[in-house]
Formats: sequence, C-alpha cells, structure tokens
Amino acid sequence: MIDLSIIIVSYNTKDLTLDCIKSIKKYTNNLEYEIIVADNGSKDGSTEAISKLKEVTLIKNKDNTGFAKANNQGISKSTGRYTLFLNSDTFLIENSLAKMIEFMDNNKQIGIASCQLLNSNRSIQETGGYFPTLPRVVLWALLIDDIPGVSDLFGSYHPHTPKGIIKSNFYKKERNFDWVKGAFMLVRRQVLEKIGGFDENIFMYGEDVELCYRVKKEGWKVVYVPITKIVHIGGASGVVQNTLISEYKGLLYYYKKHKGLVQTFIIWILLKISSLIRILLFILLGKKELAKIYAKAFTAN
Repeated sequence: MIDLSIIIVSYNTKDLTLDCIKSIKKYTNNLEYEIIVADNGSKDGSTEAISKLKEVTLIKNKDNTGFAKANNQGISKSTGRYTLFLNSDTFLIENSLAKMIEFMDNNKQIGIASCQLLNSNRSIQETGGYFPTLPRVVLWALLIDDIPGVSDLFGSYHPHTPKGIIKSNFYKKERNFDWVKGAFMLVRRQVLEKIGGFDENIFMYGEDVELCYRVKKEGWKVVYVPITKIVHIGGASGVVQNTLISEYKGLLYYYKKHKGLVQTFIIWILLKISSLIRILLFILLGKKELAKIYAKAFTAN
C-alpha cells in the first residue's frame, strides 16, 4: 500500500490545478503517493490539460456534481494509507506532505490533521474551528465573536477570527480543533473505512464540518499542526454570494441531520437575524454590494 492518495477537485481552475500538481511533484520527496483529480465538468480545458499529465488519475464528470461527491469518487479510486483532500487553489512550497505523514504516523490517535495555510501574500490564513453549538452560532450571528478575546474564551465555529488573534501566536501553535478546512485535510484510511466519505447531501461548504463531526464521534482527534505550510489562494471556484448561501444551507443541513428539528428551527432564525444585522451594518458603512449579498442570503433559506 502506498503512503498517500491526494484527491483534488477541479472546477474551471485549469491553471491553478496544474500549478498545484506541479508543486506536489516538485516538493514531495521520500513518499509514495498518487494524485487523483475529479473534474466537475470544467469548460476551460482542464480535462484536456490534466489528461496529458503522467501519473495522474483523472475522473471526468459531465456536470458539477459538487465538492462532496467528487471527493468521494476520488476516495473510491484511492489506495493510500492516508487520503489528502487538497483544494485546486493550493500549492506547496516545501516538503509538506512527507512531514504531515510522519506526524500522523507518530500520533495514532489523530484521525484528521491540517497544516498551516498561508494567503497569497504569505500571511497566515485562519483555518478550522469548533462545532456550531447554539451558543457559538449566537455569538457569530450577533458579531460578538469578532470582539478580541471572545473566540479564545468560547471557541468560534467559524474560521473567521479577529485580526488581533491572527497577528498573534494563535495559529503558530498546535490546536485541537473540532474541524479543519477541506482545503487541506489529511485523513487516516481507517477513518474513512469506518465512517465513509463526505455527505453528498451537502453540495459545497459545510461538508468538512459534518465529516469531522462524525470522525470525532468515533473518538478520533482533529488537529491543526503548523509544522509545515502551504499556500491557499481561496475563492477560486466560486463567488461570495454563492459561498454564503451554500454555507447557510450546509449549516441548516448539519443541524437537521445531527441535532433535530427544534434546534434546526432556532438556527434558521439565527441565520435570518445574522443576515439582517449585516445588511444594516453594510448599508451604514456604504458597502451596498455586500448588503445585497446578505439580502439574497436572507431570502434564499
């Protein structure tokens, strides 16, 4: 069995996907790995370009099947001791994969791990968080967890954290999180064999939280370890409006599946309140486009 199966979902990100694959081949040493690309009906020539690459398995979908289903297709073809779900808009700058595999081999109780993510300008990018309990969603909906120190005290389910925390040593230390971003999610094979892959009822956004919830229920740890770093550009396959609406839908589905109808209804109310607060705030700040995005999110769910 090889060490690692790397699964990349591609959707109209030809150049980014090619750069990602190129960086894997350039920086990955002392590791047996395979690359599996699941393309979701790209129209930019992605499949034609990727099919020419050696040692890359390509899955070609006619339509956009969603992030969860495409990753599950990759899982079905994977053979590694570990599976890495890696966004197409990421690229390596050092031998990150070998370092992460060594870390997982030395920490058998960990089911999922993520490394440090960097923005394009090499500043530290926020990643991961805690499960969206009702109190945490209240803090997020009312913008309370944007107050410095609040998310440190109560834990924030949303990966957005106050700038003061990002500039501090928060993301320079190992953290036991409830969930980490699907942009870089290294999963032990035994975990996927036990719980299965992503829930395909979530088209995109929130599937990483839901997967980690099932993983932690089985007693595995989910950790963030800044022993190495990669660059994550972010936002390459979607726009803010679609991201927000999908995130809301993912959160509602998570509650319906795991918490029941009463709590789901409470979350629905909180999302409405959250949207209204942000609509008013952005109008006052003169950011009408952002206000419009939250107005559409308000009516979409």
